[in-house]
Amino acid sequence: MSPERLERINAMLDQRQPDLTVCMEGVHKNHNLAAVVRTADAVGVSDVHAVWKNETMRVSGGSAAGSQNWLDVHNYTNTKDAIDTLKQQGMQVLVTNLSASAVDFREIDYTQPTAIILGQEKFGASQQALDMADQDIIIPMVGMVQSLNVSVACSVVLYEAQRQRQAAGMYQQPRISQQRRQRILFEGGHPIFAKACQRKGLPYPEIDQDGQIVASEQWWQQMQMTQDAWQNIDNE
Repeated sequence: MSPERLERINAMLDQRQPDLTVCMEGVHKNHNLAAVVRTADAVGVSDVHAVWKNETMRVSGGSAAGSQNWLDVHNYTNTKDAIDTLKQQGMQVLVTNLSASAVDFREIDYTQPTAIILGQEKFGASQQALDMADQDIIIPMVGMVQSLNVSVACSVVLYEAQRQRQAAGMYQQPRISQQRRQRILFEGGHPIFAKACQRKGLPYPEIDQDGQIVASEQWWQQMQMTQDAWQNIDNE
């Protein structure tokens, strides 16, 4: 891994917000899936949750392909399991919904651990999501239409969350765990070896401050390569 790539990955990880997330509930259009993941990565979200109404759908390809490598997607088959998981993590659960109890999305304190539920494109959030959410939020609109595209609504809310968190200094101090940093550094900096570890069932080695692999001789033998040979390839 080059020094430049190491610096870029660490700079990204230093600003990750592990307690800010979105949950896509039944979102199924590929361009919307990709756009939500891309925006999440752009504002420093480290995890995205997704409830799949159709088991053949998954986040993949398109503009999300690069972004998905840098955050974790957690999949569920029902809404209750997804929201239960988020609440167990101490998240306040918000859902975009036009209702009498909804508040302007800018009135929310996003410096608190927050999960934002994004409903299906045509029908919006399910009744289960509305019942389990802590607060309905709306994006004020003064035109003829009453709703935004789901990925656009996601971007609007997430950038308000980013604004509040930046003002509170939450992007100035690394908040991601060292264990997770190590995993992402290895997967992002040494993708060929990461895939080999996954294929062979081997644990990931440590990555040192220079971005280099620190592993035992046995690990290198299981990779069927010597450390010297790898360093020669890596430096070419």
